[in-house]
Amino acid sequence: VQLQASGGGLVQPGGSLRLSCAVPGSIFSDSVMRWYRQAPGNQRELVAGITSGGYTNYADSVQGRFTISRDKAKNTVYLQMDSLKPEDTAVYYCNAATIASTTWTDYWGQGTLVTVSS
Repeated sequence: VQLQASGGGLVQPGGSLRLSCAVPGSIFSDSVMRWYRQAPGNQRELVAGITSGGYTNYADSVQGRFTISRDKAKNTVYLQMDSLKPEDTAVYYCNAATIASTTWTDYWGQGTLVTVSS
């Protein structure tokens, strides 16, 4: 199962980007979807998550600036990033987590690079 992330690029501080992650329909509807990021020299960190029912959560560092959403018709999860800061520079990864009985399975996208710089 392969997730396909896209939308990264170079943006100036204060600018916006929208990341997309296409998810196979076989797992999308029941998955908890999350965006993670990893900056050079840092550990991967959770940025935002959304459940199948639409409940969302955010890292404190992006609260109020980033918005995660999901489109059932397109099997896609989005991360709208506004008011970007240089410290948001990182490779962003989408993740789908599904549960069968008591076992969670994680699927990952390939990562998309976001660079915030003037």
